[in-house]
Amino acid sequence: MNDTGPEPVERVHGTGVPIRGNEIDTDQILPARFLKAITFEGLGQFAFFDQRYDENDDPLEHPFNDDRFTGASILVVNSNFGCGSSREHAPQALMRWGIDAIVGESFAEIFAGNCLGLGIPTVTADHEAVTALQDWIENNPDDPVTVSVADEAVIYGETVLDVTVDEAQRRALVDGNWDTTALMRQHPETVHETAESLPYVDLEAGDGVGRTVDDAGGEER
Repeated sequence: MNDTGPEPVERVHGTGVPIRGNEIDTDQILPARFLKAITFEGLGQFAFFDQRYDENDDPLEHPFNDDRFTGASILVVNSNFGCGSSREHAPQALMRWGIDAIVGESFAEIFAGNCLGLGIPTVTADHEAVTALQDWIENNPDDPVTVSVADEAVIYGETVLDVTVDEAQRRALVDGNWDTTALMRQHPETVHETAESLPYVDLEAGDGVGRTVDDAGGEER
């Protein structure tokens, strides 16, 4: 991110890593015991931890343990990826492992929304197309994959694959409006004006951060 706000995400370019299987939920992406961290820093090392290590913490066969996919930034998955809880920790772990875009058959809606808040595109294609891409990555781990959000395409080898990008997601990424927190920080005057126009926000209530007033006249933080 630059000083002027979120950067547009029109294309993501890098090598790929395939994770096969349907209904991979957020507990598999990041086991719940790793949610105790105060910040998201360091979560990347715990991505898919229980699929990557046995009870003695000895490594298992898993794409995230495979040296062929070291440095990969394009994750390719199957259907309903990211189902389960709504917590942001799962996409945070993937991002901190190095993932910049995800191609899949389908995504849980809240997971996709959390990815958007991190500037990570989640683009979809049918089962045959995704499987073909996973197979190609397995056979060509060092070759690049390009996810074009603007053009709704994934380019690999000699293939140009048409994919679907949710229109609201596509506009937010391409226009650089995906990080709403950063945008609010950029425009404090607009935020203040909007807050002033809301009848349930009291900006003069002591500490300057505003309070909501309930119907009974009481205040809630």
